[in-house]
Amino acid sequence: MQDYDRYDALALGELVRTKQVRAEELLDAALTRTAAVNPKLNAVVNLREANARAEIAAGLPDGPLSGVPFLLKDLHAGMAGEPLTNGSPFWKDLVPDHDSELVARYRRAGLAIFGRTTSPELGLTPTTESTLWGNTHNPWKLGYSSGGSSGGAAAAVAAGILPVAHATDGGGSIRIPASCCGVFGMKPTRGRTPAGPDQGEGWGGMSAAHVVSRTVRDSAAFLDATAGPDTGAPYWSERPQRPFLEEAGTPPGRLRIAFQTATFNGSPTHADCAEAARSAAALCRELGHEVEETAIPFDQDAFRRATAPVIGANIQAAVNDRIQQLGRDPRHDELAAGTWRMYELGATQTAEDYVRGIRAIHTAGRQVGAFFERFDVVLTPAMATPPLEHGRLSLDREDVSGYIADVMMATGYSSLFNATGQPAMSVPLHWNADGLPIGVQFAGRYAGEATLFRLAAQLEQARPWRDRRPPM
Repeated sequence: MQDYDRYDALALGELVRTKQVRAEELLDAALTRTAAVNPKLNAVVNLREANARAEIAAGLPDGPLSGVPFLLKDLHAGMAGEPLTNGSPFWKDLVPDHDSELVARYRRAGLAIFGRTTSPELGLTPTTESTLWGNTHNPWKLGYSSGGSSGGAAAAVAAGILPVAHATDGGGSIRIPASCCGVFGMKPTRGRTPAGPDQGEGWGGMSAAHVVSRTVRDSAAFLDATAGPDTGAPYWSERPQRPFLEEAGTPPGRLRIAFQTATFNGSPTHADCAEAARSAAALCRELGHEVEETAIPFDQDAFRRATAPVIGANIQAAVNDRIQQLGRDPRHDELAAGTWRMYELGATQTAEDYVRGIRAIHTAGRQVGAFFERFDVVLTPAMATPPLEHGRLSLDREDVSGYIADVMMATGYSSLFNATGQPAMSVPLHWNADGLPIGVQFAGRYAGEATLFRLAAQLEQARPWRDRRPPM
């Protein structure tokens, strides 16, 4: 298929359903594209070509996505018999003996899973650079970050290896790489997609799983395929009134949109990112929406103090679980310096620190939720900085204060909505003078993906991006 990368996932699935192409041909195209661009990008690892071919030969389940090539992120998404390194030398020999529920749903959708995409160690930083896999490059400018922690997924989609890839988001890890790579990324509502059976939630409920994609309708279709609680889930989001794919084809009506270019953590905003948001606000006005420049009132200081104890405690638990599995402590070179810092931070926290952190996060959720009683959507830059050159966000960076400042810029708009649990998306509406993508974030009410999909589809039609491709 010479024009393979011009189709989105639903279109590829339709070609298979109508027998215009075979699933084997799509897999061939994806692998050919991987061989062509992955040596430059370093986005795809642990290929499972033989297993994917065997699964296709045995017969994939029917459905609109049957036969579509797919990649799992190398973080948390367990697949029976396949390596899951979590981007870390300490986990490099981990091979799960069962599928996670999310992976099981991808299988039931008939996807042809042929490998994994790179992730930084434990998804701890908004770039995809690791000791185990090396640096994943931005397809728009080699030597620059593809974002993180789903940077391998976003780079693979932007470079045309496949139209959709699995991604996760604990502080912006879907939206940040989507912004850096010029693709669409939706973080769903807390509890919308399953986390089981091995955990009930990630990072105190701040983490969510979905995909990055080239088109809005693909993101909606994949959420239709995976949404809903798994057995024994501690909580879940209310069920949608109708399929998300239908929402992506429905006009949004006149929305009340709040607009701000001040970060939620006090970090400065780069002029290119502010320009991207202002341009998007102007576009929304042109489309008939009511746009008001204002700011979400919430306790920023309490929120900033709250997240570190929660994440630190989770990293401590994850490392200790692995120590118990292996029966030994990690060697110094098996964890990045930043991971060691978070592990040590977790060890200094008390149970009271953790509880107070969760309380502050819940308080922020109520404050932000009250704001959304006046507005349907909040519009901001997706990041406070354009894509950064490699090294700036590396977990092994020695300048710790500089590292923290850069992380704060990368996550300055995204992490709040992980804490509040609301859906939020990065939409590729802007490129700066250097030719680098600048995403625009739109957040909705809790369980409000339908509104976001409607708006995203309208923006996609008004300012199309799917055929805008990186020079490589």
